[in-house]
Amino acid sequence: MLCVLRAFAVKLNNRYFALNLNIGMSNKVKIGISIGDVNGIGLEVILKTLAESKILDYCTPIVYGHTKVASFHRKALHLSDFMFNVIPNAEAAVSHKPNMINCWEEDVRIELGVANETGGKYAFISLQKATDDLVRGAIDALVTAPINKNNIQSEDFKFPGHTEYLQERSGSNDVLMFLVSDTLRVGVVTGHIPVTEVAKSITKEKIVKKLQLINESLKKDFWIEKPKIAVLGLNPHASDNGLLGSEEAEVISPAIQEAFDKGIICFGPYPADGFFGNGTYKQFDAVLAMYHDQGLIPFKTIAFETGVNYTAGLKFVRTSPDHGTGYGIAGKGQADPTSFMEALFSAIHIVKNRREQESLLRNQLRTGGKIIETAGDIKDDAN
Repeated sequence: MLCVLRAFAVKLNNRYFALNLNIGMSNKVKIGISIGDVNGIGLEVILKTLAESKILDYCTPIVYGHTKVASFHRKALHLSDFMFNVIPNAEAAVSHKPNMINCWEEDVRIELGVANETGGKYAFISLQKATDDLVRGAIDALVTAPINKNNIQSEDFKFPGHTEYLQERSGSNDVLMFLVSDTLRVGVVTGHIPVTEVAKSITKEKIVKKLQLINESLKKDFWIEKPKIAVLGLNPHASDNGLLGSEEAEVISPAIQEAFDKGIICFGPYPADGFFGNGTYKQFDAVLAMYHDQGLIPFKTIAFETGVNYTAGLKFVRTSPDHGTGYGIAGKGQADPTSFMEALFSAIHIVKNRREQESLLRNQLRTGGKIIETAGDIKDDAN
């Protein structure tokens, strides 16, 4: 276990602190963290991340759970020197300390590696209370540890996953499941729906909207001035000119043209099989896949350790690691915290980028400068 943490500390230093993050020590971001399934690896990756004290130089973490549950996981990991600072609410969070809000009073029976009702019940309580604070502005961003989408279902949670729940809480008309890493960013047109419903769910309007969400997020959240987006086809070989389906000609290509006419630099449709295998994705800032597995399988193959699930289009910032509950390794000290750490720092970066952009926009409005490029400006650069 000690060797794992030492290796993680080295990775942390090399990955972030040598770069200085361009974040600085002042005006630190308050990051809320929901603990996910108490029987999974959520608290393990949270504890491993926050045990590295340098994390606290860049954010003020607030974990929504309970100290007794955290203590159970801490002892299993032999983190005897790690302690949470217990606070009554987010406003009481102390800088340079890992903070914990106790979200329930009763004792919880933890059965590591077991998918049961208890795991889902307390995952939702944690998520609900963290989201309450996020919506009212008491925290700046939310990082969600993995849930089990089955056992979390209840009268209060009837959603396919985090994304749909947070969309409703945010009041956003549309959102985008956006998987991001240093080398690859993938969004999907259709999310958590059966494969049998994919083709009929794909419309020109939906593709254009997702392209707009990707384009806006790349500019606002990732500071890419003129993003290039690739669009994948739906059918094998992108239909081979209509031999294997009509969606490319009738739906996807018209959507790409409409988005391009709106000033979005996008190209396609590309056959999904060779697109990732031959490295074509490296020529673009993001990729729009038609359905969940078409985008997530290559993403997790290429960027599993460092991948982050970001929900674009929300009125607030939410990220999560791109792995699941990890029941098979829960409590064994084997969970790699890298993806969770990446999710944490992605949230910090995005909040900082949004703040800086808002500041620039305010200054430009005061001085009468040009704020945003027109669609024509962008199209000229694409031609």
